Amino acid sequence: MTIDPHLTIENYQAALKEGSAEPYDWWHYCAAYIEKREPEVQAWEALAPRLPALPSDVDVGSVPLYGVPVGIKDIIDTTDMPITWGTRGYLSSPGSQLNAALVTLLEENGALIMGKTVSTEFAYFTPGKTHNPHDPTRTPGGSSSGSAAAVAAGMVPLAFGTQTAGSMIRPASYCGVFGFKPTFGTLSCDGVKPFAASLDTLGWFTRHIDDVCTTFSALTKAPPISALDNLQGVRVGIHSLPFDEPLAPDVKQALANAQERFEQAGAEIVPLSLDARYEALVEHQKVVLAYEAAQSLVSAYHDYAAKMGEKLVELIEQGRVTSFNRYIEAKRATRDMQQALSQVFSEQVDIILAASAQGEAPKGLDATGDPIYCRAWTLLGVPCLNLPLSQGSAGMSVGVQIIADRWQDVKLLQVALTLMKAG
Repeated sequence: MTIDPHLTIENYQAALKEGSAEPYDWWHYCAAYIEKREPEVQAWEALAPRLPALPSDVDVGSVPLYGVPVGIKDIIDTTDMPITWGTRGYLSSPGSQLNAALVTLLEENGALIMGKTVSTEFAYFTPGKTHNPHDPTRTPGGSSSGSAAAVAAGMVPLAFGTQTAGSMIRPASYCGVFGFKPTFGTLSCDGVKPFAASLDTLGWFTRHIDDVCTTFSALTKAPPISALDNLQGVRVGIHSLPFDEPLAPDVKQALANAQERFEQAGAEIVPLSLDARYEALVEHQKVVLAYEAAQSLVSAYHDYAAKMGEKLVELIEQGRVTSFNRYIEAKRATRDMQQALSQVFSEQVDIILAASAQGEAPKGLDATGDPIYCRAWTLLGVPCLNLPLSQGSAGMSVGVQIIADRWQDVKLLQVALTLMKAG
């Protein structure tokens, strides 16, 4: 079968069933494309040492991800590939005794693990080697740098990352792909290196909204997600957090473009004003992040602090001096604001439209950008989806994110699918 960039997972499954494609066609295509693009993009930490086996007890195309090549972030355990946790070699293991729960779940659904994608150091700020595939002089974002870049470059149709602050949404915006962070706890993080346990969330990148939906249904056992007839009756509020952070012109334009698309699809744009308590969530997220990272990374800090990136050391040391009372204050505020936000979704809006990042991917590879517009939403545990709808003044992607209440992932994806199919 001839593979083209517009192929979706569902299309491939249909081709397998009708016999016009073979189970390893997509794998071989991706392997060849990796050979072509990897020298420039450098999205991969390790590639699978051999052709993975497909499930032998199922019919071709009978499981939803059959034969689909997948990249996974280098903080996710596998038994057959080394893991470095983004440390660039000062800490490494030839593999784990067990695959992460996600890896096993993917394999049960017929996916083929293509390799381990580059992560920033312990999924924090210190960059890896990856370049933005649309402009190699710019960052791909972080911490899920390699996963976003591999999908954007066409090297795999699907790749997994994690978000603890803005590590899915920001690189998706910078690289011009869909990036989905489901409700906190949707997928098990067993076998994923913890950073901040009450924030870490597994998510994935794709080039097509259909593939976000197919993957969600495959991994959660949710019913297949279908587009709505239109978005009439869907209430969309526009509100970025923090609200007092000035939006760059490119971001304002991206939000305006998205609003216009929503209106054309029949949605109602409604006024949304969130009170001052929401502004404090960004600082609360920073407290939770530092406090929990200081605990989860205490062994690595003890043995390797001299080799760690400066920003990571600063965060751990900040967490070590954060009081338990301050941590609990942040956790209680989170609980209260989750309840308050659920009321907002119940009474005022169905979806919130917000900035994904501060603008286009910044020039240079010594930083991965600021997760400022993702921190509050991650703390609240709500599902977020980057929509690659606009370009900025330099021709690079500027995404926007849409957000729903906790456990309203299906609604969020239905709205996104409808919006994208409405053109």
